[in-house]
Amino acid sequence: MQAILDHFQNYLPLTETERELILARAKQRNIKRRQMILQEGFVCKHYTFIIKGCFKMYGVDDKGVEHNIQFAAEGDWISDIGSFHSQKNSRLFIEALEPSEIIQIEQQDLYFLYRNIPKLDRIFKVIIENKYVELQNRVLQSISSTAQQRYVNFLEQYPRLASRLPNVQIASYLGITPEFLSKIRKDLSVK
Repeated sequence: MQAILDHFQNYLPLTETERELILARAKQRNIKRRQMILQEGFVCKHYTFIIKGCFKMYGVDDKGVEHNIQFAAEGDWISDIGSFHSQKNSRLFIEALEPSEIIQIEQQDLYFLYRNIPKLDRIFKVIIENKYVELQNRVLQSISSTAQQRYVNFLEQYPRLASRLPNVQIASYLGITPEFLSKIRKDLSVK
């Protein structure tokens, strides 16, 4: 649980009382590879902080094809924010790509922490704003960049994940086939 306290401490210092309140409201879990922490059709009940491991968030289209929209690894957050706050069923899945250790905070616990630790509300605002900027950049890249440029941007955004993720997962994120990703990698290695 120290990992989440250290994470918050990077934004603003916490008092001992604030740290104890967070620890009382957060739950640590171990997750197996391929285990889902969210499935389409269910309400997202947690903000999830990754201590160890890697997750993908994805949707499935009418043809059954997965479309990865986010990866999250150590020190990052993952959640279907829309479902979490509206308490409506999610259209997304969140799945562990590796055995993982996570910390989860349920909605009522997060709101309790916001009321009792105002600086935590500010911390989460910054975290969500950063995620929103990532999403804006991703949308802009997908409509205005070549596949090679999107791959280079992926490497910049997720430098530690490129070697941990299978080609099929990266290709899904980029909106290309695994074969085309192999060609892009080959072309870049020649350059």
